[in-house]
Amino acid sequence: MFTPFALEEWQSRYEQEVEFNLADSGVHPVRLKELVDDPDKLERLLATPLHYPPVGGSDGLRRRIADLYPAAGAENVLVTVGASEANTLAIHALIEPGDHAVVLEPGYRQAWGTLRNLGARVDAFHLREENDWRPDMAELAKTIRPDTRLCCINNPNNPVGTIFDAAELQQVVEACRRVGAWLLVDEVYRGTERVRQDETETAWGSYERVLCTGSLSKAYGLPGLRVGWLVAPKELVETAWRHHEYFAISTGVLAMQIAELALAEPTRQRLIDRTRGYIRQGWQHLSEWADANRELVSVHPPDATALAFVRYRLDLPSEVVADRLRTEAGVLVGPGSTFGVEQHLRITHGFEPEYLDVALSRISDTLRGMQRA
Repeated sequence: MFTPFALEEWQSRYEQEVEFNLADSGVHPVRLKELVDDPDKLERLLATPLHYPPVGGSDGLRRRIADLYPAAGAENVLVTVGASEANTLAIHALIEPGDHAVVLEPGYRQAWGTLRNLGARVDAFHLREENDWRPDMAELAKTIRPDTRLCCINNPNNPVGTIFDAAELQQVVEACRRVGAWLLVDEVYRGTERVRQDETETAWGSYERVLCTGSLSKAYGLPGLRVGWLVAPKELVETAWRHHEYFAISTGVLAMQIAELALAEPTRQRLIDRTRGYIRQGWQHLSEWADANRELVSVHPPDATALAFVRYRLDLPSEVVADRLRTEAGVLVGPGSTFGVEQHLRITHGFEPEYLDVALSRISDTLRGMQRA
């Protein structure tokens, strides 16, 4: 039986209808003129023939992406339609019906749903709220098995914002190595660190069966380009490429050219600094709002991302609460149920303060009314 992607279905149904969309997962997007900031760059774009680009990504773009991963080359990179396609390609390249897989929860449930739809047997290990949302490594050791084919995590985490420390990441790698499982690490939030300046350590190179995915959507503020990538051993890239030719053929030629501009220094670092500015400013506003409404909500500070996983103090399912916020407050947030956790809402805070503050005020007013009722 087909498993719908509940979070994306929720967003695609309602995100164009609400006054305030705090269900998205990035920051206020970059305008094209911020990237194409001189006449020569603009002229090169305007001179581009709108033909098919190289299916697996232009050589220049693949090299720029490879530079983000130690000892990777262009042959280890496949350019995809967002990290979402990269994750799907990796799973399709590795999984057959009946295979066993392990996923991290709470998490972006794309891997979870894709695995189920391919007929895999799926178990989870968890980030524990009672342990400040750190991974339960004892549970992983029990969950991963001699027949486990694939383990999937996202680091930094969506929706909680946890960054695996070096020891935790190494334990995941060693658990996979013991049984020969592949490790798929969705690293789309690398570069969104709130509490430090260095970027989250990539899992690439830690084990010969590691695959990593990323995109320009989160850390770079360019979700509309729909440019992502898979970094994997060359043989796996070739296998994923064959699936890519069925799924999408390629991303767009202009998107690839703009992506090359975005990943060239110093533009790349400028974009990351911009994103972190929105994240840090937005978290300040959201945390102050949560402190002022302690009778309604609580939230653990995320290490990274523009996301806050907010616990609410109502004995109601999260989809019911989120739907009331949508219809009564005009604010869209992510129900915790779409991440496998109830009594929570995912609220994005990477916006201009005047937009964010009004939306948060509407949320607390509506929650307070529901609490009284």
